[in-house]
Amino acid sequence: MAVQRDNPYPNFNFVVDIGAEELAFAEVEIPAAEIDVLEYREGADRTNASRKLPGRVRYGNVVLRRGIDGRLALWEWFKAIRDGQILRRDVAITLLDEQRQPVHRWLLRDAWPVKYDPSDLNAKGNKVMIETLELVCESIDVD
Repeated sequence: MAVQRDNPYPNFNFVVDIGAEELAFAEVEIPAAEIDVLEYREGADRTNASRKLPGRVRYGNVVLRRGIDGRLALWEWFKAIRDGQILRRDVAITLLDEQRQPVHRWLLRDAWPVKYDPSDLNAKGNKVMIETLELVCESIDVD
């Protein structure tokens, strides 16, 4: 799916499919993927330097933010996990071009929510109410 072009794509056209339904989000934090480094040295090595080998892969948490509009899909998913149901879902974050055609996609495998956070209420404020859902995932693929 990755579509190459000379100029980079802007970051404001995207859709998120959380497995149950496609929702509009104001902000998505895609996590870093890191590989641990294992240092190894055999006793017969002629140098004191260690060899570096790839270890376990770790993925940070995905953070989704959207305006509260009365839909309870994010809360219901979090509530199911809280109540003991392990509902893992594959989540797709798709970057779109200027014509809203898919050009790049991150696939989060076996994701589930670990944090739900609605924004604060303020009688003197005039900001949009935002709900935040933080997800963990087993792996991330890109296509």
